[in-house]
Amino acid sequence: MPSFDIKSEIDKHELTNVVDQANRVLKNRFDFKDADAEFKLNDNSILLTAKEDFHIKQMSSVLQEAITKRKMDIRILKPGKVEVANNTARQTIDLQEGIDRELAKNITTFIKQSKIKVQAAIQGDSVRITGKKRDELQQTIQLMKDKKYDVPLQFDNFRD
Repeated sequence: MPSFDIKSEIDKHELTNVVDQANRVLKNRFDFKDADAEFKLNDNSILLTAKEDFHIKQMSSVLQEAITKRKMDIRILKPGKVEVANNTARQTIDLQEGIDRELAKNITTFIKQSKIKVQAAIQGDSVRITGKKRDELQQTIQLMKDKKYDVPLQFDNFRD
């Protein structure tokens, strides 16, 4: 029986390249001279540090530009508040990865309401779609691509 998985994953290697590229851009920009601006990649977040909060705002646009150049989806970023203390400003940008329980339920109900003859089952942080015909699965993929979610979705593990 044909099936595929709906996932939301981040390529960690590519994200490392994004942060390195953004740091290189900051070193070459004149307006960031003596700003002590830096991007730091943590496990599930990116930390932006600089001397003033307007540098942070400029840094977030540099980060977004680096992500789009690397052909990653910008929806993986979930920016937090800018905190200013002791002549330093910092912002934590969380990375959205995986499909949480609520989103998985929304996806399964949306697929059931579409009246396509496929079954959706939640499996951890992914949703498995199974159907009898390959065309129905492709129709489901197109339907999911047309509906915009807050997290980027990948369609993976397509099997006949």
